[in-house]
Amino acid sequence: MAANRVIVYGGRGALGSKCVQHFKAKGWWVACIDMAASEEANENVIVKPSGDFTDQAAQVTTDVAKLLGEQKVDAILCVAGGWAGGSCRSKDLYKNADLMWKQSVWTSTISSHLATLHLKPGGLLTLSGAKAALSGTGGMAGYGMAKAAVHQLCRSLAEQNSGMPPGAAAVAILPVTLDTPMNRKFMADADFGSWTPLEYVAEMFFNWTSGVNRPASGSLMQLMTSGGETQAVAAQ
Repeated sequence: MAANRVIVYGGRGALGSKCVQHFKAKGWWVACIDMAASEEANENVIVKPSGDFTDQAAQVTTDVAKLLGEQKVDAILCVAGGWAGGSCRSKDLYKNADLMWKQSVWTSTISSHLATLHLKPGGLLTLSGAKAALSGTGGMAGYGMAKAAVHQLCRSLAEQNSGMPPGAAAVAILPVTLDTPMNRKFMADADFGSWTPLEYVAEMFFNWTSGVNRPASGSLMQLMTSGGETQAVAAQ
């Protein structure tokens, strides 16, 4: 059995799939949490659709506990999420705000609880925020609200009484635009050189798991890409 273990929440998405592939290639045991199974992961926890947060959270928490037993994991990577636009005047405000909350806040909250239960001392939890949510997001109100909540959760996890294991770190990534097939499809005329490659993020996560350039717990790491070069810069 592999010595190192990672859970990827959202392992069927573009970034999640890349993380599953990257850690598998490094010889890690990988579990995927998503609405459908990842064929590349060692194990899968299938999230059952639910309109009730407590029901979905309880289901995922129970299934992960059954899967892991007494085993601890080195990292939990929450890369679930999505995007929806719309101002507070939009007829789709309620629907999109609800979707953004489910995709970002539900998954981040569940991942954080799983970290308190199953992460090794010194382990790593990553959450997915957004650089845009460091300021107002008038044209995408629901998205900005949800991502700002993820930033707050990350900072809270760095507090001494957060319940995180000793020495464990919670770090949020704040991308501008990730270079995904879906983004290329819908923004075909954009400057791809300013988009952050998925490979960069997966390798960065892998380095952080071993302590290489790992930011302090509670850090909000902006992913700044220009001319095809990416830097991770802590938000102040």
